[in-house]
Amino acid sequence: MAKNNSITVQNIKIAITSINNEDYISLTDMVKAKDDDSRAADIIKNWLRNRGTLEFLGTWESIYNPDFKVVEFDHFRKEAGLPTFTMSVSNWVESTNAIGIISKQGKYGGTYAHKDIAFEFGSAISPVFKLYIIKEYQRLKEIESNSYGLEWNVRRILSKANYQIHTDAVKNYIVPNLSYSQKKEWVYAEEADLLNIVLFGCTAKQWREANPERVLKGENIRDIASINELAILTNLESLNATLIKNKLNKKERFRILLDMVKEQRQTLDKIDYIKSIKKLKDSTFVDEQQKIITDPENDIKNKNKT
Repeated sequence: MAKNNSITVQNIKIAITSINNEDYISLTDMVKAKDDDSRAADIIKNWLRNRGTLEFLGTWESIYNPDFKVVEFDHFRKEAGLPTFTMSVSNWVESTNAIGIISKQGKYGGTYAHKDIAFEFGSAISPVFKLYIIKEYQRLKEIESNSYGLEWNVRRILSKANYQIHTDAVKNYIVPNLSYSQKKEWVYAEEADLLNIVLFGCTAKQWREANPERVLKGENIRDIASINELAILTNLESLNATLIKNKLNKKERFRILLDMVKEQRQTLDKIDYIKSIKKLKDSTFVDEQQKIITDPENDIKNKNKT
């Protein structure tokens, strides 16, 4: 489902919609900076029929759209500049299977373009307007990334609070049943690692051995968890405490907890992809997402997997 947002540039409110984790900016709203919005369609059409515009759009689609119809694009490119040549958004999309520009109906209707293309369209409005819209868009992303950072901190605090509930359950329902030969402090670590294995796929010790540099910084396995993982961890601690009170053995609890992790991870990651990104450093979550998208090493890894 698309998410809607907006920025204000030179007193003009410009809508932004998110589709498949990519931001699309309203060209219809951007036109208001140059002319009355009743002429938006004509201004966009005139921009589309420009040879330079088509070259830019074709290049963008060739890079990001594997289903782009290059043959049809070449046909348009040859005709661009001729007095009889016309182009509309619907004609461009239907003929070339383009994804960079879309038309929307309803409350947030109008012509939208991927942010890369929208910034290029800003040049047709004015160089100054283009700079302002880029600046405001960057400010919006900073606000969003800060909100993700704040949510991560809140989730981390909640998971730490629930950890006390978890350890109390171990203290009250498991420790009293231990024999004298069993070391009680190990039980707490074992129960914590039960959750680590279910959620992260490894024990705390295994993580420390694999991440010595982070250990030197005082970090642990939960300090780099994603927002979604921290949310799940909070639920895991509460559920495991309840299961311990109900005297379920570790094998039964492991199965129940694992099923819960699979279900909740799938649901939460679907709602917001960015919240599934691990907090690998103090940079923003948006920065980390962009790095994942643009890192060529990921293409190599994906090819190796297939």
